[in-house]
Amino acid sequence: MAGVSEIRSSFLDYFKKNGHEVVTSSPLVPRNDPTLMFTNAGMVQFKNVFTGQETRSITRAASSQKCVRAGGKHNDLDNVGYTARHHTFFEMLGNFSFGDYFKERAIELAWNLLTKDFALDKKRLLVTVYHDDDEAFAIWKKLTGFRDERIIRIPTSDNFWQMGDTGPCGPCSEIFFDHGDKIAGGPPGSADADGDRFIEIWNLVFMQYEQRAPGDRVPLPKPSIDTGMGLERIAAVLQGKHDNYEIDLFQALIQASVTATGVAPKGEAYSSHKVIADHLRASSFLIADGVLPSNEGRGYVLRRIMRRAMRHAHLLGSTEPLMHRLVPALTRQMGDAYPELVRGEAMISETLKLEETKFKRTLDNGLKLLSESSGNLKKGAVFPGDVAFKLYDTYGFPLDLTEDALRPRGISVDTDAFQVAMKKQKEAARAAWKGSGEAATETVWFDIREKTGASEFLGYDTEVAEGVVAALVSGGKEVSWLKAGDSGALIFNQTPFYGESGGQVGDTGLVKGASGAVFRVTETQKKLGDLIVHIGTVENGHFKAGDAVELIVDHARRSATRANHSATHLLHEALRQVLGTHVAQKGSLVSPDRLRFDFSHTKPMNADEVRAVEEMANAVLIENTPVVTRLMALDEARESGAMALFGEKYGDEVRVVSMGRGTDSARPNKAWSVELCGGTHVQRTGDIGLIKVVSEGASAAGVRRLEALTGEGARAYFTEQEQRVKDAANVLRTRPEDLVERLKALVEERKTLEKQLADAKRQIALGGGGHATSGGADTSANAIKTIGAVKLLARTVQGLNPKDLRGLIDDGKKQVGSGIVAVVGVTEDGKAGLAVGVTEDLVKTWSAVDLVKVGAEALGGKGGGGRPDMAQAGGPDGSKAGDALSAIEAALAG
Repeated sequence: MAGVSEIRSSFLDYFKKNGHEVVTSSPLVPRNDPTLMFTNAGMVQFKNVFTGQETRSITRAASSQKCVRAGGKHNDLDNVGYTARHHTFFEMLGNFSFGDYFKERAIELAWNLLTKDFALDKKRLLVTVYHDDDEAFAIWKKLTGFRDERIIRIPTSDNFWQMGDTGPCGPCSEIFFDHGDKIAGGPPGSADADGDRFIEIWNLVFMQYEQRAPGDRVPLPKPSIDTGMGLERIAAVLQGKHDNYEIDLFQALIQASVTATGVAPKGEAYSSHKVIADHLRASSFLIADGVLPSNEGRGYVLRRIMRRAMRHAHLLGSTEPLMHRLVPALTRQMGDAYPELVRGEAMISETLKLEETKFKRTLDNGLKLLSESSGNLKKGAVFPGDVAFKLYDTYGFPLDLTEDALRPRGISVDTDAFQVAMKKQKEAARAAWKGSGEAATETVWFDIREKTGASEFLGYDTEVAEGVVAALVSGGKEVSWLKAGDSGALIFNQTPFYGESGGQVGDTGLVKGASGAVFRVTETQKKLGDLIVHIGTVENGHFKAGDAVELIVDHARRSATRANHSATHLLHEALRQVLGTHVAQKGSLVSPDRLRFDFSHTKPMNADEVRAVEEMANAVLIENTPVVTRLMALDEARESGAMALFGEKYGDEVRVVSMGRGTDSARPNKAWSVELCGGTHVQRTGDIGLIKVVSEGASAAGVRRLEALTGEGARAYFTEQEQRVKDAANVLRTRPEDLVERLKALVEERKTLEKQLADAKRQIALGGGGHATSGGADTSANAIKTIGAVKLLARTVQGLNPKDLRGLIDDGKKQVGSGIVAVVGVTEDGKAGLAVGVTEDLVKTWSAVDLVKVGAEALGGKGGGGRPDMAQAGGPDGSKAGDALSAIEAALAG
């Protein structure tokens, strides 16, 4: 009997022979439909073709499409493992016509494949059509010769498909396989149609209308075909199995689980093995397509799938991580058809192992409390909702896991009481928010967060993405729409825009909507930790909730910002190596044009230390090694030596950013820089370009601050400095390379001239040519004034530096022999410095300190200080120099 791989190949080969282009499966994350969480049907990648928004060179296509249904409208998660056909991941085989063939050819192609190539017994097939689709009924009757009762008319929406409230739509025709009367159930449309006897294997959608408005449906000029057949279902039919999990592909995965756990596939254990096999496929393919476990959006759905599988591994007695050990078995089964599994095998295994290791503690604690709380409950009982909430809130044990764990015992959960407890917690959080000092208008984010959930951040992998407007805010209130000229904020279900956090500024860019609508994002913030808010102005058109949009981050600004962010990591490690391991980050600013890094250190860095840090960081940059980002458990990250950001709060799972080759001989595999960080970074260290430290200074007590430039900013800095050197050389009439020597010569020349000037001023001050005191005393060298029995030499000197006063006093003392010398020096800005000297033989009679205080008061100053033989003071008013000397003379006169 044909295996799954052969069936897939046969289907695609059949349609290739019939003029179809075989198209590769699109990723599980839809590229062109932000309204979908995951690709859930084969037609998703062709949606824009069907709507006319995209034109392709082909008119016929066939594919085997990867699909996930676990979350939102299409959610099969809770049923997996307990039914024969529910899966979170499945493959949908399909053929498509874009305005080429229509009903008759579509029906003919399907019928011939099933009855000729696949050789199914016609007697075990029956079909349905939409109740008023007489055309399809007639085609089936003519082609198959079926009696009327085997072509069943269905009046419900089950047999009418539409893409949305408006757009392409049309009737369906479904092909069913009869598993025989040993299995309960009736044909479609009957009272017992929900039984398992008749199983739908293929759905043919005839897109022949356009829904314009309620009640307004018109024919399409070029009708199209969209069909879908579950590979697992048709494989079960062809392999003579009623249960999809009995086909060869699943049996190989189940056997791998049996081997790894040592538990036979019987009873409840078989259900657990089926859960593990299904969830292994979904988890692995999602990780291969770039989804990583998180607490929001697609990542949260992945985490739920992974953890549900891990709980079933726990039920099978597994005490160590199990899922990652099964990845090779999956790769063997599906790697040929989907090479992304082979390429991503290491990443898939690592992610599964990390998540299972981290979840083990949660699982152990949660199951222990669950067992204690439900031990006395019997089949049919209801588990208390408040206890289920405690499991969720305290232990991180999701509600669906609680329900899943209790289901085999026939115990349900009081979900109403769970929601009441959840509501109380939200109200308490809201009250705490209102009391936290935030503006009252900020509470609007709480309302939006409760309604929309967290924003899913896509910006680690892309700068352009599609999204849906989830909410709009203007003037501190939620509004229904924003029009051209309005300023406000937009929130989307997913976004590539980084919200300001961790020292990194938020992104800017554009949001483009339908009919040319444009919203310019000037700032992106984070509210409540995980709500990304895009602030800006509508430049054209209007936006409302539910609009599908394209979000475009300013690439140049993002590139410069991430270069600066990666540079802070390199500088941080360089500082630790140059200054010591006491260095720890105390704050940072990462913007497009510069970076600022605050760190613990008690004294200023000298020039050699700054140079060493800069050179060390650039040496790692030049190596151009990959920048590696991993998700790790917080405890594991800390044990690995990863440094944490100052003031940041971390969850159980963190992003760890590693840069540079290992330089520690004791741990040669450890990267040069390893930090916990949620920001955006370059792909390789060389992408930073260059790091230039431009300043080092104090930020606070015990905290120093480096400011630096990278890339284009550093280049511009060097260009500016080079021009300054050239300009200075031109002014000094020398070559740039001789500038330093020329400056040294000028400095020496100036010192000589300053000394000569000081000597000349001193000669003038003590030997004539100075200014007389306000008292009219003659101050020439031959006329030292005698006051009582004391000789006084008093002078005022213009343009004198106060530091030269002491020298004048010493010279004056030598000239006077025995007496008192008082000199006022008036600076260029009109302030005064006063010095008084008393010769050694008079210090017991006169104090220079007392006399200088008398003079300082006349200058508008206060006090003064020094020794009895030498004292100095100053004042703001140099014009009162004569008054100061007269006051000293009066004090001597007594």
